Amino acid sequence: MRMLLRQFEYLVALAREKHFGRAAASLHVAQPSLSAGIRELEQELGVLIVERGHRFAGFTEEGERVLDRARRILAERDALRADVDQAKRGLSGTLRIGVIPTALPVVPRVTAPFTAKFPGATVRVMSLTSIEIQRGLDEFDLDVGLTYLDNEPLERVRPKPLYSESYLLLTHESGPFHGRSHVTWSEAADAPLGLLSPDMQNRRIVDGVFRALGKSPRPSFETNSLINLCTQIGGWSSIVPKPLLDSLDLPAGVSALPLIEPDVSRLVGLVVPDRDPLPTLARALFNLNSHLDGQ
Repeated sequence: MRMLLRQFEYLVALAREKHFGRAAASLHVAQPSLSAGIRELEQELGVLIVERGHRFAGFTEEGERVLDRARRILAERDALRADVDQAKRGLSGTLRIGVIPTALPVVPRVTAPFTAKFPGATVRVMSLTSIEIQRGLDEFDLDVGLTYLDNEPLERVRPKPLYSESYLLLTHESGPFHGRSHVTWSEAADAPLGLLSPDMQNRRIVDGVFRALGKSPRPSFETNSLINLCTQIGGWSSIVPKPLLDSLDLPAGVSALPLIEPDVSRLVGLVVPDRDPLPTLARALFNLNSHLDGQ
């Protein structure tokens, strides 16, 4: 059984690294040992698992099935270890959370109850796109996601709503919206804009609002960094989620104006894989959190 688990670890590492040498190095074994272990597994199962050439060329159809089962078995092993450790020493281990960039400002409010109750556990937070969160949950590389729930929702997950994300226009006080208390989405579309890059779901939300209004603005500036977006306000304005301003001081001379007509919000929350049993740490975080007000 121990050798079989090790062979499964070889497969998962190879899927992650997509290179025999890097996969072996990540597990601190020699490359010939990793290759031999995978060949032995192929012989035992009677199927070809890895497409081979001069370099790693992917998994066969049968190999993909074996890889999926290997991930599940290793996850079950890790869950069993966590349950045993919890019984002996209390909850410990590392909770891996993938967070969309727009939700990073609320992470402390999500994780604080967890770390207070379980001081022996470690929290690892990674800034990821919603697509990367989906992949991480599917491939057992993440325990929990913090992402949009009602816009391009993830699949094969159990959701827990936390807050509704609303939007603001960051604009220079000397610009065309000087003295205004709010701005319509149509007015924002006609202004010079800096926006997040199209690979970000927040940008796709903004583009969807503009399309519904018959608008197609062409941003003067694009970035995948919210911090960069906020600090580059000058000749253009930016559209950002309201929670960002709870953790960021605006540059001098910049105002944050609510966007209206229409009133737009998107639901953000936790997601865990739709499988049983849930990892112990993921279950603990999921059960501790409830709705976050003031977002």
